[in-house]
Amino acid sequence: MNSKKIFWVVLGSISLGVGVIGAFIPLLPSFPFLLLAAFSYSKSSERLHNWFINTKIYKNNLESHLSGKGMTKAAKIRVMCTVTVFMLFGFIMMIRKALYIPCAILGVVWLGHMIYFIWGVKTRVDDSEEE
Repeated sequence: MNSKKIFWVVLGSISLGVGVIGAFIPLLPSFPFLLLAAFSYSKSSERLHNWFINTKIYKNNLESHLSGKGMTKAAKIRVMCTVTVFMLFGFIMMIRKALYIPCAILGVVWLGHMIYFIWGVKTRVDDSEEE
């Protein structure tokens, strides 16, 4: 295995680990880490990628979004709250040091995230609500 593939396997595995932890810890987002794991595994090995896309964690968290069906309202709210908490922490740390321009940049990035998740990501009906 060449060094690029090793890099992608390691990055995918670390991302998967953090994503799994994020599925159980409310403040740690799992979605971006699982997305990075899917991307990394697709770059490293077809066998790893096929294994990952057949796992329950992939099917529960990424499959509907990546297939174009969107995310549930609860998942979108969870992601937006997590992003807000982490960015608010950074904002508070920077404002205490009077770093106003980075605070403004962080505010614009936060607003971009909110706009993307509210209007850019399709909201799907939760499977339990369809029954």
